[in-house]
Amino acid sequence: MIAPTSFFSDYGGHIRILEETRALQARGVEVAIVTYYKGNDVPGLDIRRTAPLPWHTDYEVGSSRHKLAFDAYLAVKAATEARRFRPDVIHGHMHEGALIGGALARLRGVPLVFDFQGSLTAEMVDHHFLNPRGALYPWAYRLETAITRRLPDAILTSSGLATALLRDEFGVPPARVHTLPDCADTDHFNPARAPFPPGDHPLRVQYGIPRDAIVVGYLGLLTDYQGIPHLIEAAARLRQQGATIHFLVMGYPNVESYQMAAHAWGVDDRVTFTGRVPFANAPYYLAAADIAVAPKLSTSEGSGKLLNYMAMAQPIVAYDTAVNREYLGDLGVYAPAGDVAALTAAIAELAADPGRRRVLGQALRQRAQAEFSWPASAERIANLYDLLTREVN
Repeated sequence: MIAPTSFFSDYGGHIRILEETRALQARGVEVAIVTYYKGNDVPGLDIRRTAPLPWHTDYEVGSSRHKLAFDAYLAVKAATEARRFRPDVIHGHMHEGALIGGALARLRGVPLVFDFQGSLTAEMVDHHFLNPRGALYPWAYRLETAITRRLPDAILTSSGLATALLRDEFGVPPARVHTLPDCADTDHFNPARAPFPPGDHPLRVQYGIPRDAIVVGYLGLLTDYQGIPHLIEAAARLRQQGATIHFLVMGYPNVESYQMAAHAWGVDDRVTFTGRVPFANAPYYLAAADIAVAPKLSTSEGSGKLLNYMAMAQPIVAYDTAVNREYLGDLGVYAPAGDVAALTAAIAELAADPGRRRVLGQALRQRAQAEFSWPASAERIANLYDLLTREVN
């Protein structure tokens, strides 16, 4: 696998790479992951890292102006490891991984599987790295189209929305695209791992959260496009309404800037930022919440955090997007995308109804167990690998 990121970190697409690899290994597939030099090693995973950039040895997660250099180093490392590892299939994550993997696949005469995690140009716009009306946008879009349409033998997507995007906008033949939703490790994310009575979770004491407060939890990246400013504004609106609701915001980066925003809104005593939460500890932290929230504004990417919320039997308030509907179905509590007033009302409504919270949470865990299983997804990936290698040979 080619992972153009600092694998492993405790967020987003890293979880998909981790769980895909573990599930494939359980089926006897040998997997080597080539990735950037930074990131956390994971026991049992064969991770092969690039050399560090001499001029840039410390950086945060997310997009960076140094990424071209990271990916150049990654291409060299991937070529070196391909000679050593002699893969039967190259599995590239994100467009950068597909571009590097496509070149190597051609050189080695093996198939390329592209794990598509959203539109490259749309993500660059979301991160404010690209102006959709600027001179560079058409060139970036042409590059994305070329990578997507010409290089992969098969493409995996995390949602039906992404599958439709590839088919309708980028002209990828439908037979080449396989929808493989993000899944949940329902053994790791299990409410039985943190069986604290309501209001008695130790994190409430640690962070000074009142025992009688309803806790709304968020776990993921802290960025504007993830909707963190909307959570802070919702906390302010709920305070004005007299609701005893506390927000537990778990993740990184940008913690200090959002703490300042919460102070500016007058809700720094209603919004707690924990900072980075290790993946191994995520179930324990999530168990402190009565309600989980997913205010992501981007409609071009998946939202794997929903699966972890579901596995923890937590009722979920989310913006009403096609991707969220794919995961939650009719069991989500929705607000129109970007409507903070509606998001606030949905949280208040659910906070006032413990019976509904319990029913929704249990139903969502059952849905995660029945429909979003990594072992079943790994079987589909392994079968796809077999089919592609037979076609090449």
